[in-house]
Amino acid sequence: MRHSSLTHEAEDGTNTPTLLARSRHASVRSLERYARPGVDAVADHVAARDPLRRGGRGRA
Repeated sequence: MRHSSLTHEAEDGTNTPTLLARSRHASVRSLERYARPGVDAVADHVAARDPLRRGGRGRA
């Protein structure tokens, strides 16, 4: 249960220091074993931060 919770939090954009604190892992390397966002979650994260998709101006 704890590991799926970490994955869901990572998918929702929770930052690494917060994930480390919540999981009580000492390093990112040990955390990455459990917090594994899916392909769709990563794509959504990238798309949400794309200035062209948000209507902003990207670099030319």
